[in-house]
Amino acid sequence: MKSIVALNVNGDRQQVAVPEHWTLLETLRYGLGLTGSKQGCDKGDCGACTVLLDGEAVLSCITPVWEAEGRDVTTVEGLAEPGRLNELQAAFAETGGAQCGFCTPGILMSAWGLLLRSPSPSRDEIKEALGGNLCRCTGYTKIYEAVELAATVGPTARRRVPPTLPLSPCSGRRGRGEDEA
Repeated sequence: MKSIVALNVNGDRQQVAVPEHWTLLETLRYGLGLTGSKQGCDKGDCGACTVLLDGEAVLSCITPVWEAEGRDVTTVEGLAEPGRLNELQAAFAETGGAQCGFCTPGILMSAWGLLLRSPSPSRDEIKEALGGNLCRCTGYTKIYEAVELAATVGPTARRRVPPTLPLSPCSGRRGRGEDEA
């Protein structure tokens, strides 16, 4: 059985008919075509599906869609303006914080949620905020550095900066190494 769900996604009011058992992730990806949030573990373990719900990071793969009804949902597609990265995305490009890219949308959303509530987080706060996001390509140091760099640009909720590098840089490194934290 399908139900109509009203969501506020990336500033746009959306209505979509979805099976009642669907998660927020399934609704975003398959109901609305927003594929930035990745379907990884489907158990809330990897963080690839992270989105913001009323400004707080949530795992959309374990969030029933009805819990998001009438609330503000921000996906990775909602971070930037057309043709421009926001400061967090630009910082990831500049520091090489993005590797293969699969985990990057979830990490960006967890980090964005942190920056919205704590514009100048400590390294420990960054580690805690990103603790639920798994990355198989990096040792996390460049990711932490990217969040710290974005925090210096502020004010986070409003400022947009042009990209300094392509959206998905790849350093060619695989696995963990000298930058592991």
